[in-house]
Amino acid sequence: MPTLLTDLKNVLADLIKRYRSQVDYLAIRVEEAEETDILLRGDRIETLSEGLSIGGQVRACHKGGWGFASFNRLEGLEKQVSQAITAAKLIGEEETLLAPIPIVQETRILPLTGTDPRQVPLAQKKELCDRYGHILRSVDSRITTISVRYNDSTQRILLATSEGTFLEQAWVDMEMRFAATARNGETVQTGRETTGSRRAYEDLTHLDTQVQSAAQRAVNSLDLPPVKGNTYTVVIDPILTGLFVHEAFGHLSEADMTYENPDLLEVMTLGRQFGPKNLQIFDGAEPPGHRGSYFYDDEGTPGTTTQLIKDGALVGRLHSRETDRKSTR
Repeated sequence: MPTLLTDLKNVLADLIKRYRSQVDYLAIRVEEAEETDILLRGDRIETLSEGLSIGGQVRACHKGGWGFASFNRLEGLEKQVSQAITAAKLIGEEETLLAPIPIVQETRILPLTGTDPRQVPLAQKKELCDRYGHILRSVDSRITTISVRYNDSTQRILLATSEGTFLEQAWVDMEMRFAATARNGETVQTGRETTGSRRAYEDLTHLDTQVQSAAQRAVNSLDLPPVKGNTYTVVIDPILTGLFVHEAFGHLSEADMTYENPDLLEVMTLGRQFGPKNLQIFDGAEPPGHRGSYFYDDEGTPGTTTQLIKDGALVGRLHSRETDRKSTR
């Protein structure tokens, strides 16, 4: 498939070769994305678009100081490399510390198991949204408004570093979101469903039951009594549980944030008990088949699984190469 990145590999390799000696570490990351976005709200299509974009970033480290430059055009890429290096040299005064990782030259393409959404006409994707919108509206006369969101994105990423890593990664991600709002007098309730796939367009074409359940949940909720303030034992959705943990705990586990904040470091002390013995929390991109899975991260580090909470106690953090190296000094 023709792509803006096809002829870029030699350019990145040449820039790394010519500038690598000026800093302790240099990385150039370029990303190309093809995207479709459709938003149906009520009876109107508010968004209907297809696009192709390209951009990236240059990161340079010199004596512990980081320089950064971003771009959304390939013209002038060498200038961005020079700017990142200049910025790093302006602030670097200590020592560059990065945890070692394997040096790899590899291409990893996440294979599809069915139809590539890029092969599906935009009109057909719109028809899919219209069909799901009709299902939402037809559940009950008390449904007052609905929305259907469709998005697919094909991403291809190149990463070249002064350490010798050269990676190409690519994947396709598809997502649909459904919402229905029901009203009974002054009572208003909304039901939602979200689904996604990195396997095939067909995964999005047979969601009638899931779509209907979003609208039915809104209608059923109209008759629910208000909850009285108290402490309750609850059964919660496992996906929402992951979201709650991500927001309330996951960001606090990011080591760069922790080490720059003594008060937060005191709260997030390793060994502190955060829950009962049966509480286990993991973070990781290594398990295959998930939308958050990846082969290598933005620094070229292989995907792993990190245990953050073991038997209720804090045992780990989420590290970049720099925070990992600094934490083991």
